[in-house]
Amino acid sequence: MTEHNKHAYCPLWLARMLDSKLRKFFHNPEKILKPYIKKESVALDIGCGPGVFSLEIAKLLEGTGKVISVDMQEGMLEIIRKKIVGTTLENRIVLHKCTQERINVNEQVDFVLMFYMVHEVPSPENLFDEVLPLINENGLLMIVEPKLVLLLISFGQVKK
Repeated sequence: MTEHNKHAYCPLWLARMLDSKLRKFFHNPEKILKPYIKKESVALDIGCGPGVFSLEIAKLLEGTGKVISVDMQEGMLEIIRKKIVGTTLENRIVLHKCTQERINVNEQVDFVLMFYMVHEVPSPENLFDEVLPLINENGLLMIVEPKLVLLLISFGQVKK
């Protein structure tokens, strides 16, 4: 078994939970993102899952800019595709499949969101080496990680 196969990530079957009203109550996308999303921005949502934050970013852009929604699972991207097809958001959200090792995006961006995903990648260092050069001079990077995972990592209970 390779290191890639041993590393855990959020499975597709959890998509419904990620997109639930309960989760949106605790992680309200509009409340979290509104202060940081500016019209005409290009945003990168890495590990977008079923698109809870990607869709909100696209709405906050108010018909300008775009969101690059990145996930390594085609199933997650398909969930977003079904949500946006035939809507005004369809022209604002670009779906991009990555690998667990690389996001493979080359476009300059104004905002990057990494919500509950950094702990899932085999090499956070490689992720940041790839992402940081993509962020424009006055761009922003938002990283949100679960407290329990960070606590376990800091005490050596979770191996990186």
